[in-house]
Amino acid sequence: MDDARPRASVVLVAPLIPGNTGTIGRTCVALDLNLILIKPYGFDLSEQAVRRAGLDYWQHVRLKEYDSWHDFLSTETPQPADLLFFEEFGGKSIYDVPQRPSPYLVFGQETKGLPENILKGNSDGIYALPMRSGPIRSLNLSNAVAAVVYQALRDTLRMR
Repeated sequence: MDDARPRASVVLVAPLIPGNTGTIGRTCVALDLNLILIKPYGFDLSEQAVRRAGLDYWQHVRLKEYDSWHDFLSTETPQPADLLFFEEFGGKSIYDVPQRPSPYLVFGQETKGLPENILKGNSDGIYALPMRSGPIRSLNLSNAVAAVVYQALRDTLRMR
């Protein structure tokens, strides 16, 4: 794997459930994406549940960790257009996500979503997964990430 070429990143802000993070890590390995975790976590990365969900692929996860959103922004220095936020009440559908060569696909905590201080000023870049059934408010985070990644990267992931 060439580490120098641009690639998309999945960004999890304060994830709580180790199994979700492990499963998302496995998806990142499968699609050659970075996984960026922003603290605090609701678990320890060495927890067995993370590794069990990531199976024997966890060692291949291209993982970056940051202590805060500010640390992430100052180190990664993403272009504003490359920051794509996914939230239950996003104003746009994931089917409207612009195709970018190396976007940061940003997801919030399983129970609370993304904090207001991150969403503030980014309303044009907030997307939601459509849901058709009233009783369901949200999907499991790892399922949502998989759906978003395949849609957001559809042009770069096409079979050759």
